[in-house]
Amino acid sequence: MAFPITAFLFISLLISTTHAFESCKTSELSSDGLELSVLHMYGKCSPFSPPKHESWLDTVLNMAEKDPNRVNYLLTQKTVTAAPIASGQVMNIGNYIVRAKLGTPGQLMYMVMDTSNDAVWVPCSGCTGCSSTVFNPSLSTSFGSLDCKTTQCTQVRGLSCPTAAEANPCQFNQTYGGVDSSFSATLSQDSLNLGGVGVLSNLSFGCINSVSGHSVPPQGLLGLGRGSMSLVSQSQSLYSGVFSYCLPSFKSYYFSGSLKLGLSGQPKNIRTTPLLRNPRRPSLYYVNLTGISVGKVLVPVAPGLLDFDTTTGAGTIIDSGTVITRFKAPLYTALRDEFRKQVGKDISSLGAFDTCFLATNEDQFPVITLHFTGMDLKLPTENTLIHSSSGSLACLAMAAASSNAYSVLNVIANLQQQNFRILFDLTNSALGISREICN
Repeated sequence: MAFPITAFLFISLLISTTHAFESCKTSELSSDGLELSVLHMYGKCSPFSPPKHESWLDTVLNMAEKDPNRVNYLLTQKTVTAAPIASGQVMNIGNYIVRAKLGTPGQLMYMVMDTSNDAVWVPCSGCTGCSSTVFNPSLSTSFGSLDCKTTQCTQVRGLSCPTAAEANPCQFNQTYGGVDSSFSATLSQDSLNLGGVGVLSNLSFGCINSVSGHSVPPQGLLGLGRGSMSLVSQSQSLYSGVFSYCLPSFKSYYFSGSLKLGLSGQPKNIRTTPLLRNPRRPSLYYVNLTGISVGKVLVPVAPGLLDFDTTTGAGTIIDSGTVITRFKAPLYTALRDEFRKQVGKDISSLGAFDTCFLATNEDQFPVITLHFTGMDLKLPTENTLIHSSSGSLACLAMAAASSNAYSVLNVIANLQQQNFRILFDLTNSALGISREICN
């Protein structure tokens, strides 16, 4: 049975906000850490507007169509000596943003949050091809450029320094998000203020002066990856390599999600699984996915599909920048076929989603459970299905990795993480997950 695209007026992720959230709430501070509000890029408090004349379903479909490029990009992150500012780890899909103030006095920027990226960078005044909102270094009394002699500069790829010993500004060029986009930048330092408090007095970041292409997040990137110059690493002495976030659903208007830095305010009783480090792609957050269940059926998995391999970089990662969870094609096919079997309805496809059907009683749908070492994650329906505005049609919100991507990664994406607290503890090499409604 085929269903027309016009049946979808906009996307609704099965959970409705029953109370209007206070208008664009501010960050909350604690004695030992910091909690930042997080908003989807197209939320009401975001300065970025969704494409005109486009339904929410079309917006999510368009974002999901870019997931294969995102996954292909993640696959390029191999062992390098480069610092993340110039490593090219720049996400090409802006999903979640945080408010940050850079410089003295602070200039407000809405920066994309990305767990698979080590870079911190912003577009600077005079930038060619950047958005209208840029950081103006001349207005900051604490701004400074780093020269070619600095340790950070020696780690930069795409370096244009004549030699590492010269005291010229550390400038570099990089392509990112595929071959259609690139940027040039100057390695710089300044004070980063989150929630009105000086978190880092000497944050190293890329001050971008030219951009080509359309993948660059318009007001900058806040990399939360494992590299030496991510926000997590640069704030190690303050927050001990501990952070967590709760991502609101795509339909949440306000800054209702949160990014928490440091030990304070983190869940005390939380299920955890070992956080793995893969030297092949050391910036990514790997976990050991041991199986998947649909209802009470453990999906049969062919040997190797779930293996963690330090030689090839294979395994399963948690990523905040991919929209829908992507499994290796044979694994996804097994999951999808069992899900279809238990649903027992006529199936249609739409965009990235190949399992859509008429939805009536949600309680009848099978629960998908992700099994990790030491922890099971049961996905509520809102993290499993995408619905039409009328609620009559639903699609399984997962997909196979592109057949031409030669992918070795399974990616647990942000739609499956929404309304969970995801805790990253680098000191103890643990990843925790607990249910938290942050809409």
